[in-house]
Amino acid sequence: MSDVRPAPSTQLLFPCDPLNRRVADEAYAEEFDAARAAGFACSLFSFEDFEAGQFKTQPALCGGVKVLYRGWMLTPDSYARLHDATAEHGCAMATSPTQYRHCHYLPEWYALCKEFTPETVIVARDADFAAAVDGRNWPAYFVKDYVKSLTTQRGSVAATPQEIADVVGLIETYRGAVEGGVCIRKFEQLQADSEERYFVLHGQAHGRDGSAPELVHEIARRIESPFFSVDVVASSRGELRLIELGDGQVSDRKQWPVGRFMAMLDGTQG
Repeated sequence: MSDVRPAPSTQLLFPCDPLNRRVADEAYAEEFDAARAAGFACSLFSFEDFEAGQFKTQPALCGGVKVLYRGWMLTPDSYARLHDATAEHGCAMATSPTQYRHCHYLPEWYALCKEFTPETVIVARDADFAAAVDGRNWPAYFVKDYVKSLTTQRGSVAATPQEIADVVGLIETYRGAVEGGVCIRKFEQLQADSEERYFVLHGQAHGRDGSAPELVHEIARRIESPFFSVDVVASSRGELRLIELGDGQVSDRKQWPVGRFMAMLDGTQG
């Protein structure tokens, strides 16, 4: 009987170190090493060159494989360029640009999971924010763009409708731009340190301890994407609440041990 493992159907793509293209970027080095040890075919590419319009992998991508990216967050337009670049090498991204956008932008998934997540008003960057929430009488307002909130010490919570514009301005200052538009979310009392990240791979929910709550399984049934993350947190009453979805390719493992994460991904192998 042969001991040779079948050729993989999935190839992982990581960003390389900006100063040494033969090694993975420091932020992904542990995962890159673990992926190779688990038998995955892995390639590196220069994220900086890609942003400048050039795409070259080392080693070259294997024609006909599905490519699973593990790296820095991309805008939907940049992800579409990555999708097109891999197609030129005879490969296909495991996640389509439409699926990437579906999990990356809050307005794309909000209606499908509305009852599990804080009530949200979605407006343009130049909207009258106070008018948009007029009459809602929320205890406070959690403000973010389509992707991220303000992570400085100031935080992303506005105590009054008039403060919403201040938070949006700071998001623009610290992140360079507001991506997509503005999401104003009803502030809910949540239990500190109760946030947990789960992943959904090909419709199956996974947790770092080997299990996932029913809420995550239900979300897995509603979202059309092969690989995405689900962040949940306990409310002050002990109810699990959905805080965020994200494309799995650009989602940190957070508390997941790298071995457990690779064991989950190993289900992509043919």
